[in-house]
Amino acid sequence: MNTWDPTRAYDVVVIGGGPAGATAADDLARAGRSVLLLDRAGRIKPCGGAIPPRLIKDFQIPDHLLVARARSARMVSPADVKVDIPIENGFVGMVDREFFDEWLRERAASHGAVRRTGTFERIEDTNDGMVVVHFRSRTDDGPREGLAASVRARCVIGADGARSEVARQRVPGAENMTCVFAYHEIVRAPAEPPAGYDGSRCDVYYRGELSPDFYGWVFPHGGTLSIGTGSADKGFSLRHATATLRQAAGLAGCETIRREGAPLPMKPLPRWDDGRAVVLAGDAAGVVAPASGEGIYYAMAGGRMAAEAALAFITTGDARALAQARKRFMKAHGRVFWVLGILQRFWYSSDKRRERFVSICKDRDVQQLTFESYMNKELVRKKPMAHVRIFFKDVAHLLGLARI
Repeated sequence: MNTWDPTRAYDVVVIGGGPAGATAADDLARAGRSVLLLDRAGRIKPCGGAIPPRLIKDFQIPDHLLVARARSARMVSPADVKVDIPIENGFVGMVDREFFDEWLRERAASHGAVRRTGTFERIEDTNDGMVVVHFRSRTDDGPREGLAASVRARCVIGADGARSEVARQRVPGAENMTCVFAYHEIVRAPAEPPAGYDGSRCDVYYRGELSPDFYGWVFPHGGTLSIGTGSADKGFSLRHATATLRQAAGLAGCETIRREGAPLPMKPLPRWDDGRAVVLAGDAAGVVAPASGEGIYYAMAGGRMAAEAALAFITTGDARALAQARKRFMKAHGRVFWVLGILQRFWYSSDKRRERFVSICKDRDVQQLTFESYMNKELVRKKPMAHVRIFFKDVAHLLGLARI
């Protein structure tokens, strides 16, 4: 039975229906657990929409959700030096989050998860080992602010975004999350492509005028494009920077379909659970990769690990099982996040360094190892001499001994 019943107690309430929450709800429903998936209405996250082959395989994403297949990437330096990097023996899938996220939620519902539209308010502890989740329930014909509702559950997964209210209320240290604010515009693909345009290529612009600490992007979505940028500098105008980027890319005249903005976390939180009944996943846990801003794969992987931790908790009654979600995630991906964090802090700090960073990416060793790591979601260790060569080349760039 997957119809809404306010008197029913659930094994797990998942708050947030993005890739992390929808994946967690689907996994738990498939495991035979009763799940309520609570999601806000009308939310589309600004996102380039890139998903690697590892995600497509691990989470069984059908071809029809791929609106484009990127087969190369172009890196553009402050001096307009362009470095094209082919994606050998594969592609990066591109999805439209408006449809991708909804498909994930519907998949969870098809396996037994109950869907409800509403806004989370608070979690109330009880003396019987359960919690009560209070929210405002929305219906098409109901009041705009929604009706007060509550439901009992054994466990809660907070997957409600970078400014997670679940995390703020329940997890110590969540208020210290570091964020970049991202903004993009979805535009109609040009009927007459400008010079150099390639609808199967992802373009990444490393320029201080487009972002003082991140990058700008032009990503293909089939009939549309995602064009945007991000920054942690609250005084920096992302809209102005995006307009500048559109002009530089020859896409200023394209029809704008919609505009979206949202915070993106740049560092995993030090703790993902409250030691009682709550565990975090996705942006709420801070799992967006530094430097690249990639979040869909890490959100879904984190959602799966949160579901496994929740299942262990409700099976054993031991709340210590909830901490396993973060431990397992950091064991699998912590080193990648650490390396990317260092890369962003150093190479994105000035246009002079951005110029050298793009120059480094001309190197075939760098290109091959970078894309192998991206496609497979792990640092490549099978080519030690390539790592040694990259190390010495990187040192030469740091010391200014290499030609740009």
